[in-house]
Formats: sequence, C-alpha cells, structure tokens
Amino acid sequence: MNKLRDWYAQLQPREQRMVAFGGIALAILVLVGGILLPLQSAVSGATARNESKRADLAWMRANVAEIRASSNDTIPADSADPPVVLVDRVGRAAGLTDALRGTQPSGNGVRVQLEDAPFDTVVSWLATLDQHYGLSIESITIDRTVKPGLINASITFSQSRT
Repeated sequence: MNKLRDWYAQLQPREQRMVAFGGIALAILVLVGGILLPLQSAVSGATARNESKRADLAWMRANVAEIRASSNDTIPADSADPPVVLVDRVGRAAGLTDALRGTQPSGNGVRVQLEDAPFDTVVSWLATLDQHYGLSIESITIDRTVKPGLINASITFSQSRT
C-alpha cells in the first residue's frame, strides 16, 4: 500500500486528478455493472416467476373441479393383480421383456432387476406404474452400462395408493 501511495505522490497534480477520476469511474462501473444490474435482473426474474405462479394458482382455483375429476381417472380404484404380476405384465408390454432379470415380492411391494434396459423405456414404464397403477418407487439403484442409453437397475416398488 505504501508503494501505491509513493507512486501517487510522485505524479503531477494533473495526473493525480486523472487517476482519482479514473478510480471513481471504475468504482461506479463495478458497482453498477457488477452489483446493481445483476441484482435488478434477479429481482425482476423473481417478480416474473411470482406473477406466473399467481396466474397458475388462479387458473387452478378456477378449474379445481376439472383437475380433481381428471386426477381420479388416472389411477384405478382396485386392481385385481398383485403388484408382482402388474410390474411384470406392464414391463413386458413396455418392451422390457429381454431386460427383466428378476421380479420378486417384497413386503407390500415388489423388487425388480433390470439388465441392459433402454433408459427412456424404463422411465416411461416407471411413470405408467405410478400414474395408472399406484406403484411408487421405494428405492432405486441405476448403473450405466458400456452401451450408451442402456442401464442396469434394481427397483423396489411399494403400493402406496390403490
């Protein structure tokens, strides 16, 4: 800091004014460009998200009956098949026949082993089991394989709602 003061003291008065004005201008640029503009951008983004969420909430409140009616259609009231049969049947229908390595009952749910299963197909299968049959994932372990897009998985489902 002393070197900086010594350097500043050795400057001509005109140069000292220029350095001082330059420092003030730099401080203003840093304040505006580095603090105030990003802060204003974050605030306006949060305000826009808040307004969007308020509009969504207003729409949901206006259409609550329709939303409730459509949500009841996705899950059957009662399925005659036990979870182990459902998981196997829906998995085979989804195209996971070759990937299903083991399906066994586990408490009130089922445990499934998949090998070299297409990731996109597995995700679609999981969504179908959840949305249409009320089987939710209790635990899941996914490992990638050497082939891109294929996975090995161990999944435990529980029947949370029927």
